[in-house]
Amino acid sequence: MATRVAVVTGGNKGIGLAIVRELCRRFQGVVYLTARDVARGEGAVKSLASDGLKAEFHQLDIDDVNSITAAAAHFKEKFGGVDVLVNNAGIAFKSRMLYETVGHSVSRRCVTSECVHSGRVVNVSSIASQRTLKQCSPELQQRFRSDDITEEELVGLMQRFVAETKKGKHKEDGWPETAYGVSKTGVTTLSMILARRLSQERPNDGILLNACCPGWVRTDMAGPKAPKSPEEGAVTPVYLALLPPGATEPHGKYVSEKEVQPW
Repeated sequence: MATRVAVVTGGNKGIGLAIVRELCRRFQGVVYLTARDVARGEGAVKSLASDGLKAEFHQLDIDDVNSITAAAAHFKEKFGGVDVLVNNAGIAFKSRMLYETVGHSVSRRCVTSECVHSGRVVNVSSIASQRTLKQCSPELQQRFRSDDITEEELVGLMQRFVAETKKGKHKEDGWPETAYGVSKTGVTTLSMILARRLSQERPNDGILLNACCPGWVRTDMAGPKAPKSPEEGAVTPVYLALLPPGATEPHGKYVSEKEVQPW
């Protein structure tokens, strides 16, 4: 019987580490903690071991296409693919606006390369995606909610936001004043695009791909005033990661508190 594999990006601290910890307890297979910093990643694995939990480490930088490609190839060659992929990694720069880059490219690379097989893909988004969508112009809302929006169109919209922001004209173009929220709107929309593609191109593979909101969690990124602990923030991502065999829903949805939310 093939070894089942779960991979969590940005797993060395915060919500990511809490997700890894719970998967170590509940997932029947090998759990990989990935991080861009080798020392921090290996340190997190050692901390789990001190609690009697076993995880493996693999270096992965979500902002490096070569690193993503190498990781996907590694899991494909060693295990034939990945059964659970949780895209949690993100970085934030706090200035006048909050900017974030997330691991959606890992999801895209693994899905298109057929690295994920008969498994679960979870993209960690935010309630900010939902709130930001409602603040966009009617034209933008229609496109982000459209059943025929493509990945290429989505990339174009994200580039348009950046370009208009640099000119100080994003509000005139229908965008709200939040780079963080727009990035998360993009993550949720991309999740729906990828899920639709899976349904069309690989209908018999049984892969369920969703975006989720972990809630406002006490992390280095979100700050100490957040009401949720990392363990509480991990509940919904782990729920989606461990959807039982044979499940057909949710797929291509935005999920919070283990419930599908309107988009």
